[in-house]
This record gives sequence, C-alpha cells and structure tokens, in this order.
Amino acid sequence: MFRNGKSVTGLAILAFFVLVAIFADVLAPYSPTKIDPTQRLRPPSPEHWLGTTHIGEDVLSQVIHGTRGVIVVGFLAAAIATVIAITVGVIAGYLSGWKSEALSALTNVFLVIPGIPLIIVVASIFEDPPLWAIATVLGLIGWAWGARVLRAQTMSLRNRDFVLAARANGEPLRRIILVEMLPNLLALIAASFVGTVTAAILGLTTLAYIGVIPVTAYNWGTILNWASAQGAFQQNQWWWYLPPGLCIALIGVALSLINFGIDEYVNPRLRSAGERARAMRTKGLDVNDAVTAVRTDLSIPTDDPEPTDTAATREKATA
Repeated sequence: MFRNGKSVTGLAILAFFVLVAIFADVLAPYSPTKIDPTQRLRPPSPEHWLGTTHIGEDVLSQVIHGTRGVIVVGFLAAAIATVIAITVGVIAGYLSGWKSEALSALTNVFLVIPGIPLIIVVASIFEDPPLWAIATVLGLIGWAWGARVLRAQTMSLRNRDFVLAARANGEPLRRIILVEMLPNLLALIAASFVGTVTAAILGLTTLAYIGVIPVTAYNWGTILNWASAQGAFQQNQWWWYLPPGLCIALIGVALSLINFGIDEYVNPRLRSAGERARAMRTKGLDVNDAVTAVRTDLSIPTDDPEPTDTAATREKATA
C-alpha cells in the first residue's frame, strides 16, 4: 500500500485534515463565533483569508473548527460500525445452522433501515444532540454492509486447512477467530472502516445542512446551512460556501484513494497489474500503449558466419 501512489496521496490528505482538527485552536486566526459588524460579507483579504459571513464571522476559522467535528464523528462512527460488523459478520460466517441464519437475518434488517429518518428522530429527542450521540447512531446503522462482506469471506475461510487443523487440535472458538481468521480479514476490515468513515462524514454534513443538527455545533455542513439560509448561493458569495464544499470533496477523494489502495492490496490481480504498470513506467514505456515494444535490430550475430537455411533444416528434420 505504501508504494502505491493513490493510497499514499490519500493518506497524506487525510493526515492533513486530522492535524487541522487536532490543532484547530492554534491554527484558527479568530474564534469561529467572533462577530465584527464592520466586516460583513467581505471577500477574501489579508485580514480574512476566506472572507466573512453576514455578521462578520471569519469563514476560515469556522472551516478549521468545523474539521474537528467532521473527523471526530467520522472516525467514531466508523469504529463503532467496524466493531459490530466484525462481531456479527465473523461469528455468522463461522457458525452454521440457525445461529448463522439469525445473525444473517439481523444484518438484512439493518440493511433496509433508513438512516436519515432514524437520525432525525433521535436528534429530536435531544435539545442539543452531542456529537457522540450522532456518531453512535451513524455507527449503528452503518455496520450491515461490512458484516455481509466479512460473513461471506469467513464462510470461505472456515473450511481451509489451517482452520480445520486448529479445530482438530481443540483450539477454542475465541482463538480460532482472533488468531487464525482475523489476520486474513484485515484488508477487508480496513476497507470497510474507510467506507464507513466516508458514509459517516457525508451523513453528518447532510444532517447539518438540512438543519437537523444545531447550527451552534460547527462543522462543514452547518457552514453550508448558514450560507444557504442567507442567500449566499444566489448572491454568488463564493467565499462562504465554496471552501467547506471543497473540503468535503477533498476528504472524500482522500478516502476513495485509500480505498483504491486497499483494493489493490487485497486483489492479487489488481496488485500485479499495478506493479507491472509501475515497472513499465520505470522503463519509460507507455502503460496505455496497446502495442508491445519489440526489438528493431534484426542483424545477424557476428559469431554466426552464415544464416541458417530454414528449408534445409526442415528437410533434414523430416528425413
């Protein structure tokens, strides 16, 4: 993965956003709620690099502080969903009979549960829903797809020789799953984790944009909510809505690149194709060229004084 340009680029972009979230208080030039009536709707300037809002708030400071909420909710929801997916998917794949069918039915039920309406109902219970509550709900409704994939892969592993040998030696179920199976599932677990982070971030920003999450909890979605409510889209106040939108797109691209790298690591065909493409680039060949380069030097070596008579050779071989 770390020799793959896609995954390295995605990890670098994601690390940048994580550092911004950690050091938001240091990086932000102003408080995200600081109001300056003399600087209303100002375009980008040396004082406010990304301009100001309708009441004079600094957009850059809001984007920086909003990164923290996005990263926290994305990773917390993905962690919750991944733990549930591993527990349900691996156990359902290893066991057989009614236990496996019951866990599979539970997974199918969570696959069809609508996420956004459920979160709206949960958010209506709290007057000011905290980020951990939103992340928990996103994690509880986002584990089913990962569990299905892990169940299918575990079913293909449970009859392998190393698992049968561990079972014949009397190894407990806990050790068989943790030591024998999980190392073979790490790539799929990582891919499921990255996909859940993407879904959680998009879910959080969507909920904030439609107003389900209180606008006092800053993230990129709440910035877009304020911009839409104050007519920034109609008045072309691009400095207000474009930066958070680009941040959402950029972190989505980063997570997609990481997922591509994981896919290439998991799939031997993709991995060999990627290694072959890198080797061709190293030799200066065009990867997309449909014609294979061949030797153009057809001269006869000097140690062979005369060419071989192909017809005579065939006659001798026939005789």
